[in-house]
Amino acid sequence: QVQLRESGGGLVQPGGSLKLSCVASGRILSFNTMGWVRQAPGRERELVAIVRSGGDTRYADFAKGRFTVSRENANNTMYLQMNVLEPEDTAVYYCGYTNGIATSWKGFVSWGQGTRVTVSS
Repeated sequence: QVQLRESGGGLVQPGGSLKLSCVASGRILSFNTMGWVRQAPGRERELVAIVRSGGDTRYADFAKGRFTVSRENANNTMYLQMNVLEPEDTAVYYCGYTNGIATSWKGFVSWGQGTRVTVSS
């Protein structure tokens, strides 16, 4: 079992930035995939970004150029730097994990509780 804990959410004005963190603990394999998924009110979950243990990344179209996903394998920590935030980015952001390679967030087997991001003036 892998446990995930997100942090870093909050209220930010449009155009502002936030950095989310996700710390993984438990039975973490060296070859894995982590990622960020978000869910806005009344909408389904959607991929934000994926990063594999080797460093390969994949982004949703809305995240490209504004968001950067990264990780520190030594600390089992993943980050999401979000810049130029828009009201449409308001959502709960979840951290997900799976062993091996995942090409879709629907392959994640462990989830955090989520951290809320609100973009509003």
